[in-house]
Amino acid sequence: MTGIVYKSTGSWYTIKTESGDFLDCRIKGKLRISGIRSTNPVAVGDVVEYELDKSTDEHRGVITNINDRDNYIVRKSVNLSKQIHIIAANVDQVFLIVTINNPTTTTSFIDRFLVTAEAYDIKAVLVFNKIDTFDDAMLDEQLYLQHIYTQIGYECLRVSATQNKGIDKLREKMTGKTSMFSGHSGVGKSTLVNAIEPTLDLKTKAISLQHQQGQHTTTFAEMFDLSFDARIIDTPGIRGFGIIDMEKEEIGDYFPEFFALKQDCKFNNCLHKDEPNCAVKEALEKDEISWSRYKSYIQILEGEDENYRSNDFEDERAKNEHEQ
Repeated sequence: MTGIVYKSTGSWYTIKTESGDFLDCRIKGKLRISGIRSTNPVAVGDVVEYELDKSTDEHRGVITNINDRDNYIVRKSVNLSKQIHIIAANVDQVFLIVTINNPTTTTSFIDRFLVTAEAYDIKAVLVFNKIDTFDDAMLDEQLYLQHIYTQIGYECLRVSATQNKGIDKLREKMTGKTSMFSGHSGVGKSTLVNAIEPTLDLKTKAISLQHQQGQHTTTFAEMFDLSFDARIIDTPGIRGFGIIDMEKEEIGDYFPEFFALKQDCKFNNCLHKDEPNCAVKEALEKDEISWSRYKSYIQILEGEDENYRSNDFEDERAKNEHEQ
């Protein structure tokens, strides 16, 4: 029997069966040691094969196989830097929720996320939220960022989840697709999802004034069916986004504006750093490429990972597991 994973809690998975029912499942033991380097062998969005669990009287299942994925998006795991955590699989598009402050979404974080989406061939859209709170300086910053990323080719949306601004356009972009929502804690993901589909009534929390960070309301990735022929995957707030499994020579290919100039560089394997006659650096000097993008590229190239730990919840869970 086949189903789609709608929720992952680390040990139990909720799948939607072909009949439309939901079933709690665990993983068959051998899947845990099948050579997958991820901390979670099964991810939300996975199409899986399962059988009913005959060892219990409860109506539960056992996942026996994971079907091939069309795509997936990953980040470094919270404690094991050599392992990956699959955030979601079989995604049509990702919406990165960006806020100018309260909390601040840095260009470094945006660029790392976009590079990963490019690497795994997933369309990414930037959603600037909380536009109703902008003063003149914040508006200038937001429009400047929108200009940078629009020039590269990324679609940018401006929304206010609390004022219901831009929601119809966002809904239109989601129709007929499976979309993942991601971003820092506190950027308003759950509030935005509630504005898109009020009947879901996801939990929301206010920003922590002391630290200007969001309090975590989503602790596990979960997919929801929406009323307008769409599915949404809500994910835990991410602090940082560690890049993984990329060779230095390929990183520049995931910056579309760098890739477009690559053929004009003197060397085929140009890293756009110290080489002579580099088309990317020449464009940078002419302000044809954003300095913030180039800075992000150099940081990724040199392995300067920002704090990639995923969220407070996982830090706390890891601490508790260590103490047990």
